[in-house]
Amino acid sequence: MATYLDFENKIKQIEEEILVAKSRADDHAVEILEKKLQKEVEKTFKNLNDYQKLQLARHPDRPYALDYIRGLLTDAYELHGDRHFDDDKAIVCYLGYIGEQKVMVIGEQKGRGTKNKLMRNFGMPSPEGYRKALRCARMAEKFNIPILMLVDTPGAYPGLGAEERNQSEAIAKNLYEFSTLKVPTISVVIGEGGSGGALAISVADKLAMMRYSVYAVISPEGCAAILWNDPAQAETAANSLKITAEALKDLNLIDDVIEEPLIGAHKQKENAIQALGDYFLNTLEELKQQTVAQRLERRYEKLMNLGSFAEGKK
Repeated sequence: MATYLDFENKIKQIEEEILVAKSRADDHAVEILEKKLQKEVEKTFKNLNDYQKLQLARHPDRPYALDYIRGLLTDAYELHGDRHFDDDKAIVCYLGYIGEQKVMVIGEQKGRGTKNKLMRNFGMPSPEGYRKALRCARMAEKFNIPILMLVDTPGAYPGLGAEERNQSEAIAKNLYEFSTLKVPTISVVIGEGGSGGALAISVADKLAMMRYSVYAVISPEGCAAILWNDPAQAETAANSLKITAEALKDLNLIDDVIEEPLIGAHKQKENAIQALGDYFLNTLEELKQQTVAQRLERRYEKLMNLGSFAEGKK
């Protein structure tokens, strides 16, 4: 059963009316209602605030990493384990083909349903997950295979066991190691990109975001708790943090925005998956025109310029 957010209630009502009209085989009514639906979608989704975009990024029906992997990859083979401690199921790694291009895909998977969410730890990776990601990235480098990373996590797992196994060191090592990979790397925020948990698989030649994804140093709830001691102020925080794709593109903190369907990836999953696949293949062709030395130099320059600004004249 589809899940609707508060601001989608009018859309829900029209879609229910369309189903009733179809059950009556009333084609004329269906045609009128579909036009009405299109206008309502445009009215609603062209005027979203940042908090509403955050809600879409967290939408339970939104495509997760495995949805993209299963929709894009052929001859897919999953790789397991970090060869040190465990196989963290919050990180998934697949080797396969997108079209005729061999690729290594590394993604953060949240999971659906209580049992699956627990198995995936709600998409919060532990150190062994980031070490698995690095192991698979190094394998891809060894065989000259491009890497696609899919970011979707509220943050790295903050539990005692994760800290005992050096969570911060695992993230920091990934930041360093991914910056030196000699193969083309593309990272896409597909939903929620939270703090160091997202950064650990975000260092790439190209960093893109889906239209309704978010990317932040802290969750709006966490920000509100710190600034106002009131998590209920999350909407105010979200509208102030500049966490949306458009805002981050304007600040030159990401490279591209992938135009998922206006109504959201949760309503038109196949179109969203196709949009991401097309972006990957087109961007990869662009990166292949550069030498390894050029890619490494541009990657380094991009990282060094993050957060830089120039004061305007008074």
